[in-house]
Amino acid sequence: MTTRFDGSRDVRRATARLARRLPEPLEDLAWISYNYLWSWTPRGEDLFRLIDDHRFTMAGENPVRFLSNLPERDLLRASTSPEILEVLAGVARSMEAELARPTTAVLDGGPVAFFCAEFGVHQSLPVYSGGLGVLAGDYLKETSDQALDVVGMGLLYRRGYVHQRMDLTGWQHEYWLEANTGQLPAARVRGANGLPIKVRVPIWDGDLVAHVWRVNVGRTPLYLLDAELPENSPLERWVTARLYEGSHDVRLAQYALLGIGGVRALDAMGITPGLFHLNEGHPALASLEIASRLPREDDGPRDARMDAVRERFAFTTHTPVPAGNETYTPDEFFSVLGHTIDSMGLSREQVSAQSRIDPASLAEPLGFSPLAIRSSRSTNGVSRRHGEVARDMWQPLFPGTSAADVPITSVTNGVHLPTWMSPTMRELLDGFLGPDWERHANDPAMWQHVDEISDVDLWAARTAMRQRLIEMVRNRTVVDRLARGEDVDFAASAGSAFDPAYLTIGFARRLATYKRLDLLFHDTDRLRTIIDHEQGAQFVVAGKAHPNDDEAKTVARNVFTLNRSLDLPNTVVFLEDYDMTVAPTLVAGCDVWLNLPRPPMEASGTSGMKAAMNGCLNLSVLDGWWSEGYNGQNGWAIDGTTLEDPAAQDERDATALYDLLEHEVRPTFFARDANGIPVAWIAMIRASLRSLAPTYSTARMLADYRERIYSPTR
Repeated sequence: MTTRFDGSRDVRRATARLARRLPEPLEDLAWISYNYLWSWTPRGEDLFRLIDDHRFTMAGENPVRFLSNLPERDLLRASTSPEILEVLAGVARSMEAELARPTTAVLDGGPVAFFCAEFGVHQSLPVYSGGLGVLAGDYLKETSDQALDVVGMGLLYRRGYVHQRMDLTGWQHEYWLEANTGQLPAARVRGANGLPIKVRVPIWDGDLVAHVWRVNVGRTPLYLLDAELPENSPLERWVTARLYEGSHDVRLAQYALLGIGGVRALDAMGITPGLFHLNEGHPALASLEIASRLPREDDGPRDARMDAVRERFAFTTHTPVPAGNETYTPDEFFSVLGHTIDSMGLSREQVSAQSRIDPASLAEPLGFSPLAIRSSRSTNGVSRRHGEVARDMWQPLFPGTSAADVPITSVTNGVHLPTWMSPTMRELLDGFLGPDWERHANDPAMWQHVDEISDVDLWAARTAMRQRLIEMVRNRTVVDRLARGEDVDFAASAGSAFDPAYLTIGFARRLATYKRLDLLFHDTDRLRTIIDHEQGAQFVVAGKAHPNDDEAKTVARNVFTLNRSLDLPNTVVFLEDYDMTVAPTLVAGCDVWLNLPRPPMEASGTSGMKAAMNGCLNLSVLDGWWSEGYNGQNGWAIDGTTLEDPAAQDERDATALYDLLEHEVRPTFFARDANGIPVAWIAMIRASLRSLAPTYSTARMLADYRERIYSPTR
């Protein structure tokens, strides 16, 4: 049996180092801090905030950094607090019980190795940008909750993803912050000789060297490759500097390190996967690494080894947008990866053929999505409609096959309920859904019990979540305005922004043009009548554009310009630097969640699922997940059919949006009974929870993957 050096011992050593600076009553904080299970364990976050709320926030909610820098006097004070010690004991018991459960094998041949370019586990681990990463983080948390044998593989971006700052004109500027790996809840993995494991991948004209870090996500280990090593050149070290780097060359090197280096890292740790799950095309080169290890049978035009690896791979495609299905000219591809391909004993011509839609077209660029599809036994989209779109999109890969018969299925995304449901909502549901209800989140019968919650209690919970959002909006808006140099009086006026009694509407996502943020401001006169009314509405908008996407930056600037033309500056607010710090409060506190993509470009869209878990109602174009989630009673829908003229479609959809807000959404919200309760609105919340909560959780999503994708008898 192969000896494993999987980093578990190294995490224990890091835990022991942290424990040595803590008073004995607080020593359990050390191992808790090194496992992100605390972040979704009830009262886990409270534990650190009770010690010092302000310092925990300033530490980026990173418990290792927080405890490492906390003055000794504050640690001693905390060690004598009965409240803190009681909460610590409760969190420790919950986590110990969770971690002690036996592991369940998904496959006989070894764990599922989940490869992804980004993981949104928590805001204190900045190796994510948006929906893809958050989905990957939620997936790992759910595999932990279900005690499944799964490992994650990604890259440790020292500077993470871009941070956003808007100037006075509304133009986005970017900056990056470098992580201090010594204060991350991570440990460098060491081998039998006690030295850090090294992974080598031939890239450009040399060998890029990487170390491996382990992060505990509950029971599930996440491994991150790091090229910030002295033996690498400055260019090679930059490979793991920033997520989604603008340079094509650097991105190709990142994907080689992720795919090829990820397989080699697992080997070095003694981990043999039963299946490689490629989450988006970025890690597709992993299939070449596996193929290179097989004996070559002939010298024919097709490398039979590529066919042989298919049973070891499954591929999830997340978007029909070109930016998510990158292509490269042969010159670009082989200037970075030629040495890589040659060193593995593979043919450049055959790799090129595998990576083109038409294998025979020498003029066609090379892409990772065609390579991943051809290398995998299973390919799936992330909603039913996306499955249809993907079959049409990739039909040319299957000549002679109709689009309907293309072997691409779908597994609709879900969200990790314990992460995204507000503590206020969780506490409310605890009294109605039965003991240990979160382990049965995908049971529709259980959710019928939401009908037993009184209107008064449900409305009180929704009001509390909205109030928390308003407090966050006020505080952040004051700081955002001061930081970009706004007038002090104008900045201070945000301290009273937003009315707790108003209908609060959220629109927050990555600022890609197909998301159509500008549709909200399509007709400012109509928007003004919706906002400036005795039964008014208020909007909170957030999102980042990619640093190279000037078109998306222009959309954001237009929001600023149009917002000012409304002359209602404290009822439409743009929150800067949208990330996982902001998102939980935002999705929980809004009354309505907007999603206005240009169909059929929205593959899934999970923010609306998170909102629904908290009793926020969705108003969305019938695209992505909402095209299957909407039932006529659980929210509102805009026609998802496409028109040939994009301008005409924008006009149609904007008119539908304003009509719904003015004639259905707002009147329903403000229709109150004698006790001030919006009875019809509460009925829609119940309908939303009953229909959406069990279906759009990661519990259901992972069950689908196990039964339909991972199972060898599928």
